[in-house]
Amino acid sequence: MLIEFHTTNFRSLRDEQVFSLVKGNGNELQESNCFTANDANQMQLLRSAAIYGPNASGKSNFLQALRAMQTVVAESASSRQRGDQLPIVPFRLSASSQEQPTEFEVTFITEGVRYQYGFAATPKRIVQEWLFAYPKKRAQNWFQRQWNSETKSYEWFFGNQLMGKKQVWQDATRSNALFLSTAVQLNSDQLKPVFDWFRKSLRLAPVGIWDHGYTAERCENSMSKTKVMEFLKAADLAIDDVSIEKATFNPDDLPDHMPEPLKNMMTEELKDKQFSKIQTIHINDEGKPVTFDLDDESDGTQKLFGFAGPWLDALENGYVLFIDELHDNLHPELVRFLVGLFNNSKTNPKNAQLVFTTHETSILSQKFFRRDQIWFCEKSEYNSSSLYPLSDFSVLKGRENLELAYLSGRYGALPFVRELKLS
Repeated sequence: MLIEFHTTNFRSLRDEQVFSLVKGNGNELQESNCFTANDANQMQLLRSAAIYGPNASGKSNFLQALRAMQTVVAESASSRQRGDQLPIVPFRLSASSQEQPTEFEVTFITEGVRYQYGFAATPKRIVQEWLFAYPKKRAQNWFQRQWNSETKSYEWFFGNQLMGKKQVWQDATRSNALFLSTAVQLNSDQLKPVFDWFRKSLRLAPVGIWDHGYTAERCENSMSKTKVMEFLKAADLAIDDVSIEKATFNPDDLPDHMPEPLKNMMTEELKDKQFSKIQTIHINDEGKPVTFDLDDESDGTQKLFGFAGPWLDALENGYVLFIDELHDNLHPELVRFLVGLFNNSKTNPKNAQLVFTTHETSILSQKFFRRDQIWFCEKSEYNSSSLYPLSDFSVLKGRENLELAYLSGRYGALPFVRELKLS
């Protein structure tokens, strides 16, 4: 369960940006869009949030910041080697910002415990790292790490609540790796829930649409396939069945016009690999099944098929799902359908959370979202991005037309289109 995410000095996010899924004031849509967390404080959290803003405003950079944090956690102790660069990109339109570290911090709940974990880093090294845990209502400082530029070494602090071979883990932690990841790799069971939240519970959709592979895998199990079919039929795709066949790569399937060197390279890379051949089945006017390759379906149908597996997976396991441009190739009613699955205690009993960027304003309504679920992103005159919630504004509860107010410029975060003069 995500509570808050902070980031500073990452791409266009120059100043500190704070994104929160903590329920604000007001009891509107309480039963459907909110839930009580299972931590000691039993916080009230939100099931979803939408982020609006013009193109190039920084919405995608916000998601990339969280992806960069997840990547460093996942890779810093395993695949990353000494001297490897970290995926840190500071704000480039300020000379001072380029010299400052990028900072990430996330507060979340896993296995009934709230954690506050973060680090600051340059492309070359981790500058700071910290972890606070709240197994009860008060914070426990489990560890902190600070780079001292004068002594060219780290200053460390370990709380009494952190158990295990702390000195061994400290000695094994490289300057471009996280202590958290190193300790887990060296068998720290106590820190494993924190690491696993990033690796398993935090799901960031790939750029573009999801690969169809995971949904196809689910269709190989009859029970999981039934759920996929229910998902597709609920989305009104008029698909009666799906057929999945395993096929081994055949070089003869490559296009004849493909250059020979490229064909040879692909043949070598894909040799003996198996692929899923996905076909959809429709019933014709005589009641007989007609088979189509998935590639013959519309872009929207292909996108929804790719969504089905990950969407159901998130709802079944209570994951935190981030996706960029949810509206792309989808009808507004389908966007409403997808988001509505999260904003519903019946279809979302594990309290999964969805955060997405979009330009789809038809769902910008007080009947669908609470004010604290709507966020905006815009750029300043110096091209730095800022993120802010609708709850910062005075909104007439239940009466104000949010879509009209946004498109008229009341909340900002709109493109400023100028007249184009062609000579």
